[in-house]
Amino acid sequence: MPYAAVNGTELHYRIDGDRHGSAPWIVLSNSLGSDMSMWAPQVAALSKHFRVLRYDTRGHGHSETPKGPYTIGQLTGDVIGLMDTLKITRAHFCGLSMGGLTGIALAARHGDRFDRFVLCNTAARIGSPEVWVPRAAKARGEGMLALADAVLPRWFTADYMEREPVVLAMIRDTFVHTDKEGYASNCEAIDAADLRPEAPGIKAPVLVISGTHDLAATPAQGRDLAQSIPGARYVELDASHISNIEQVSAFNRTLLDFLTEQK
Repeated sequence: MPYAAVNGTELHYRIDGDRHGSAPWIVLSNSLGSDMSMWAPQVAALSKHFRVLRYDTRGHGHSETPKGPYTIGQLTGDVIGLMDTLKITRAHFCGLSMGGLTGIALAARHGDRFDRFVLCNTAARIGSPEVWVPRAAKARGEGMLALADAVLPRWFTADYMEREPVVLAMIRDTFVHTDKEGYASNCEAIDAADLRPEAPGIKAPVLVISGTHDLAATPAQGRDLAQSIPGARYVELDASHISNIEQVSAFNRTLLDFLTEQK
């Protein structure tokens, strides 16, 4: 498995598509409690047009878990450091939930390194201390299994969960094996991040995708985010929080239409 030493942390990454070709790059960033495997439904479609870079956010998957708490500055720094290590000058970026929050910060602070942003099931301010402080404490004190039954039903609609038990079992397995300290430290990064003052300064083309049934990052928050970014577009899918998995075809079509349109 390929790793890169970035900001003192070993980050696990994977490249799909012709790494040495001339296609544009796209970076995919996972949600809290998942890993790069969440983007598996997008890889084949994206690889026809892009060189696809996935990575496990610090504290997730096979990436290292340095001592926390983490900050949104560290999460964005990891992306820039990984791109520098791989000699990627510019890329598109797509992130979901925590990955979307990372994308907002990258767009606001490192816009010169990116072409287009897709910000999925996210907001410039996600949750509150009343959500994140006890969740981080529970992860540290009781472990990830104690959180699974409360968190995962918020990721998908009830119909999808009944229809796709195998998919849910795989996602649950990833969640419960996420490093509890890494999860808690990323909860603290999300809790400390309020990017509402920065979003209006974003100049890159942005697409915001929300899920109609999302309780974690609501459609109202998605619309607010899109309205705060000059020229941003908004699309709402019939899904809950992990829209790229629940609505694969619609998500992929929406993503590719935005990324491949002629300027």
